[in-house]
Amino acid sequence: MLIKQADDYRDVLRALEQQAAHGGLDAKRARDELRIRQAGIKGEKDAAYLIDFDYARSANWAVIHDLRVEHDGRTAQIDHVLINRWMDVYVLETKHTWGGIKITEEGEFLRWSGRSFQGMPSPLQQNERHIEVLRDVLAQIDLPSRFGLRIAPTFHSFVLVSSNARVDRPKRFDASRVIKTDQLKKAIWRDIDGENPIVGLIRTAAKIVSSETVEHVARQLASRHVPVRGNVATAAMLADESCGQEVPRVRQTARSGTPRIEPTLGKAVPAAGTTQRAEVTSPHVQTGGPSCKSCAATEGTVLYGRYGYYFKCGQCETNTAIRFSCQPGHNARLRKDGQHFYRECSGCGSSEFYFTNPA
Repeated sequence: MLIKQADDYRDVLRALEQQAAHGGLDAKRARDELRIRQAGIKGEKDAAYLIDFDYARSANWAVIHDLRVEHDGRTAQIDHVLINRWMDVYVLETKHTWGGIKITEEGEFLRWSGRSFQGMPSPLQQNERHIEVLRDVLAQIDLPSRFGLRIAPTFHSFVLVSSNARVDRPKRFDASRVIKTDQLKKAIWRDIDGENPIVGLIRTAAKIVSSETVEHVARQLASRHVPVRGNVATAAMLADESCGQEVPRVRQTARSGTPRIEPTLGKAVPAAGTTQRAEVTSPHVQTGGPSCKSCAATEGTVLYGRYGYYFKCGQCETNTAIRFSCQPGHNARLRKDGQHFYRECSGCGSSEFYFTNPA
């Protein structure tokens, strides 16, 4: 049974297309982000079609697409979740790489860029982190019980790659959980067939639940879905917050004269001959911030490296450079105050709260 379909990201793509048409460095980042998002959405859509074909009409399975859950400061953005009547929970991560994937003997993942293989975060490790969050979320909902004991779900992880992509597998490292999308049903049956018959019989008797119970659990889980808030968080879009725009959250004061506020645009325009000082009205309310260029997650840490400040994603561990644009001749920068970060521009006299690192 189909419980939840994927969210609609057309507004995100439309915003990226507009950003890409402006020209300049931010436009290039927007084009790159647009290409990544389009490929990712296509991969998830292709996988969803095959998953729905096999499981969406089955009373023994519940299907959830595009699930984003939060627990205790952690977030899991899960492409697909399958739950069956044995309380098996299959967590599926899709990777749309047209050039293919190579897995080394040490379990490192590489993707073909068109000229060479480049490193990428391990989707297997990423899925394990998703499962940890999902396990805690499921512990908070109404799960079925038998003989007074809650039936604990059993989690399974698969990484799905495009059916026409090439996968170079190692000899020693176990890459059996990385499969082609069209092989998912076969892989799930292989899990079931590979189980010890006696253990399987005991498990079936102890854990099998009704279709109504599966649906009840799945709908509770889907109700915990937390869509991405605010600007759908592309690094290019967030980095292009022009100075002076959308500043109701910033209180403008002047040493002499009075700044003028244009109510229709929400822009602060200083009176002639004034010097402005911007103060953040609430340092604990985040109105904008970094996001991962790979998975668009907004949970992570701002760090300083060789080339300046960057955002390290807490989901896939990708590093995303933090860059700001402003009016010609201005130089917007990031200022650190303890664990708080502010986007400032001396040319505009503006200061905006940007991000707070987790404790």
